[in-house]
Amino acid sequence: MPFALIPFLLLVIPILEIAVFILVGNMIGLWPTLGLVLLTAIVGTLLLKQQGLSTLARIQADIRAKRMPGRDLVHGVMIAMAGILLLTPGLVTDTIGFLLFVPKIRDGIWNFMKSRVVVVAQGAGTSGTWNSGARGPQPDPRAGGGPDVVDLSGEEFERRPDASSPWNDKRDGDDTPQGRILH
Repeated sequence: MPFALIPFLLLVIPILEIAVFILVGNMIGLWPTLGLVLLTAIVGTLLLKQQGLSTLARIQADIRAKRMPGRDLVHGVMIAMAGILLLTPGLVTDTIGFLLFVPKIRDGIWNFMKSRVVVVAQGAGTSGTWNSGARGPQPDPRAGGGPDVVDLSGEEFERRPDASSPWNDKRDGDDTPQGRILH
């Protein structure tokens, strides 16, 4: 989504919510409308807890099996967005939030997104770029073999200061600049 749409949505969504509040309030009354908003917040909290915990368990199982949990990560983000939308007062945002709790709708969004998303994974024992395809994660040919990372310990690193560098403030034969600690 282009960032230019965000200010437009920040204007349109509250106006739409107010219009829907007025229409629903005229149809069923003030107190039932407020009760409906409160009920959706409570139901949304319960759904968020139940679906969020089950998605988290699937993500942890994929990580333990050394698989990329791309689908479940995206589902987790959509479930979190659904919870935020349901806790936001409004009937339009509640409707969108409840739709995001439906697994088939999340799968449809995931299927739309997965051909357009490249996941970069880096962690204990794994690093690289993965393209989420139909057969699971595949090394992304556009990545050029992964990131160029050099990880050195303190014993492997030797500092040779450049005398012509403007940042060289070597004093009294000390290799470490005054007041600075090299990591």
